[in-house]
Amino acid sequence: MSHRIPAKITGVAGYVPPRVVTNADFEKTLDTTDEWIRMRTGIRERHIAEPGVAASHMATEAGNLLLQQTRTDPSEIDLIIVASVTPDMFFPATACLVQDRLGAKKAWGFDLSAACAGFTYALTVGAQFVGAGTHKKVMVIGSDKMSAILDFKDRATCVLFGDGAGAVLLEPAAGNEGILDFHNDVDGSGGKFLYMPGGGSLNPSSRETLEKNMHVVHQDGAGVFKYAVRRMADVAAQLVERNGFSSSDIALVVPHQANLRIIRAMQERLGVDDSKVLVNIDRYGNTTAGTIPLGLRDAIAQGRLKKGDLVLLVAVGAGFTTGGVLLRWAY
Repeated sequence: MSHRIPAKITGVAGYVPPRVVTNADFEKTLDTTDEWIRMRTGIRERHIAEPGVAASHMATEAGNLLLQQTRTDPSEIDLIIVASVTPDMFFPATACLVQDRLGAKKAWGFDLSAACAGFTYALTVGAQFVGAGTHKKVMVIGSDKMSAILDFKDRATCVLFGDGAGAVLLEPAAGNEGILDFHNDVDGSGGKFLYMPGGGSLNPSSRETLEKNMHVVHQDGAGVFKYAVRRMADVAAQLVERNGFSSSDIALVVPHQANLRIIRAMQERLGVDDSKVLVNIDRYGNTTAGTIPLGLRDAIAQGRLKKGDLVLLVAVGAGFTTGGVLLRWAY
C-alpha cells in the first residue's frame, strides 16, 4: 500500500427500501419463471424503492445508521465518498446532498462512478486520505437505485437488479490491521458490453433517445459473465498470493453479488468452501455499489466476522472495472 498510515473499517451499516419484489411478481408481467431466474442468477427477490426515493435518500439512511452505530457526531466526519451510477442528478454530486442531510458540516465530498466496482474503488480512495494523515474519519457509501434505469419489459436485465445502500466508516489503524492491500484495474474495451447510452453529453436527453429506449441498462450478458468469472477469480487469487497467504488463511470473502454462478466460479478458483463466502444475492439481487457493504452488514449480523479475521472483497463492474481489497478485520 502506498499510504503511510493503514486505514481500518470501524463501522458498517446498510439500508434497503421496504418494498420486496419476488420472482413470482415478475412471472405476472414477463415471460419468465421463478425457477428460470433462480437457476441462472441465484436471485429470489429484491428490494425496489418507491418513486421519489433516490440514491441520496438511501445513502442518507445508511449514513445515519452508521453514525448511530459508531456513536459518531456528524461534525467529526471529514470526507464523504458516494459510489453510484444512479446519482439523483448530474449535479450537484450525491455526496453534497448526503452531507447536508447528515448535518456533516465539516465534511467535503464527491461521487465516484465505477459501477459494480464502485464501492471497492471508493474504499481504496478513502483509505488514501486516511493514509496521508489528513483525514481521521471518512464515510464511504455505495448507493444505487437501479430500478430507475431498468426496462421492466426486458427480462434479461430487469430481474437482475435491486435497490439499496451500504456505508462504512474508515479511520486510522494501528499495527497489522485494516486494509492490507488492494488492486483496481480497468479494461475499457469492455465498455460496449454494459452501458446506458442516453442522457450524457454524447446522446443528450431528447424525444429520439426516449423513443429508442436509450435511458436504460443495455447489457451483453454473455460478454459480462465471461469477463467477470475470469477477473474476479484472478484478482482474488492475486491479492491472496502476493501477500503470502493461502486460501486456508481467509476467514471470509465478500464478493460483488451479480450472479451466483460467478461467485461460485471465483470460490472454486480460490479453493474456499461455502462457509467462507458471503452470499445474499437471493434476497437483494444486484444492488451495484451497494452489494459489498450490504454483504459486510449481513456478515456482522450473522456472526461471521471477528477481530483479526482476514477478509477479501472483490468486484467486477461495467467499464470493465475490477476492484479487490484485502483487509484484516479490526473490530
